[in-house]
Amino acid sequence: MSQSKTANADPAELAKFSDAGASWWDPNGAFKALHDINPLRLGYIGARCPLRGARVLDVGCGGGILTEGLAREGATVTGLDLSAPSLAAARSHAAASGLEIDYHEADAFDYASEHAGKYDVVTCLELLEHVPHPADIVAACALALRPGGAAFFSTINRNPKSFLLAIVAAEYVFGMVPRGTHEYLKLIRPSELARWIRHSGLTLRDLTGLHLDPLTRSFSLGGNVDVNYLCHAAKLELPA
Repeated sequence: MSQSKTANADPAELAKFSDAGASWWDPNGAFKALHDINPLRLGYIGARCPLRGARVLDVGCGGGILTEGLAREGATVTGLDLSAPSLAAARSHAAASGLEIDYHEADAFDYASEHAGKYDVVTCLELLEHVPHPADIVAACALALRPGGAAFFSTINRNPKSFLLAIVAAEYVFGMVPRGTHEYLKLIRPSELARWIRHSGLTLRDLTGLHLDPLTRSFSLGGNVDVNYLCHAAKLELPA
């Protein structure tokens, strides 16, 4: 298990997001796709666990797009990231929006080790395909979660279809995300994520596809998980 900040962070990947730190909250900027899918992500999470009053940890929070959405749903939210510029954007926007969010520049495993079992919900969206050891991130999320809590992950499948749609089309044809955002060999098959979930002591509850209509450039949930997908896992209650 990787337990150091440098062991589970790729400097090149961090630079991608740090360099764009100032544009996190531009709805037509580099992170437009995240703004567009955020209502769907929040709806997926909220349909599977109550958020009002919940203690939520957002791992890989970036500039806080999902984090703020969770806070607006009434959750008490902590955001983790290793990109200082992204966190600066997150803190600035939260303050301007009147939201109280606890942001930390911290490694997920280190933080989870110090806050084991503290959170009702842990989210980790669009992060796993950007770290050297994604299984360790899943394990950290499980460690931070209380028994009976819910974990949510999202990532991109690894197959020819996902290469064509998530990389060639999204990055090079339609320009929906910056070129070079994703590397094919770092993409994650659902079977791999399911295995990491089981090994971390969680139970897989659901896999749902996230789909782009290239004609309208709109997104929807449901159906196959061939390309982008979301995942719900649960940490079972301890026996009485």
